[in-house]
Amino acid sequence: MSEKIEQAVRSKYGSVAVSNLSSENDGVRAVAEAFGYTAEELSSIPATANMGLSCGNPTATAHLRTGEVVVDLGSGGGLDVFLAAQQVGASGKAIGIDMTPEMIELARRNAAKGNEGKGYSNVEFHLATIDNLPLPDNSVDCVISNCVINLATDKEAVFREIARVLKPDGRLAVSDIALKQELPAELGNDLMAYVGCIAGAIPIEDYKSGLSEAGFSGVEVVDANSDLNAYAKVENQSACCSPAMTQIESSAKPLPTLDSSCCAPAQGNGAETELHNDLAELLRRYNVNDYAASVRVFAVKNSTYTAESAE
Repeated sequence: MSEKIEQAVRSKYGSVAVSNLSSENDGVRAVAEAFGYTAEELSSIPATANMGLSCGNPTATAHLRTGEVVVDLGSGGGLDVFLAAQQVGASGKAIGIDMTPEMIELARRNAAKGNEGKGYSNVEFHLATIDNLPLPDNSVDCVISNCVINLATDKEAVFREIARVLKPDGRLAVSDIALKQELPAELGNDLMAYVGCIAGAIPIEDYKSGLSEAGFSGVEVVDANSDLNAYAKVENQSACCSPAMTQIESSAKPLPTLDSSCCAPAQGNGAETELHNDLAELLRRYNVNDYAASVRVFAVKNSTYTAESAE
């Protein structure tokens, strides 16, 4: 089942990467601003780095310093990588990790052209899953992520990988979705809800305990009190686009399969993608704010950490 979920995530987000969505689209920009990005930040990076997929702004709370190495898990088009690159400067490095080839290609194009023709010399992007990072032990000062860890099927492995690559006393500053209460069965078993960052989320207390067990201290998971209905701002749905996922009636039934026969990835500025359409439909069916929250996650790697102690 985890392979089916990973395939669905890669397919849906790959479609977003080729959709031409950007900050030039009013709805996309509105989503980013609803979750904490300023107009100045969005205008300082390539417009196509923002596709309306955020649930927070980790670079605003990571307290990045000149010369640091920062890694963004699930970097997409490079939104947070480029903002982080500005903060760590030429003597630092901002590294993006994403498992979707189309996202990596888009991010590398964005890095090459930069903003106003100025490329980024202190960024790099790697095609990899976030539970198997292509980075040495103890090599990173800060790990950030934006609405991606909830998509991982093995979150404990992700937490262990973060601890492995961080330097002693290195820190984690993540924006993510976590659960305030148990999801209803039909929502918890909806594959589109998983791809849409809801069904894969774990309870806030499990987030805290998972990081502590992986070798972190000072763990905080703070409800940002953001309205998750902000995702519906990316609108103008095509008339043919009915929900791609069917609601299931029993938790005993398997996750539904993807049906993309009608809606191809939307093309052109101002058009939403199938993923955004499905998210909008999900928000019409449920008030997800009752169950889930956008959270800010903070933690520091224990100076006494060893890989053995985290297993």
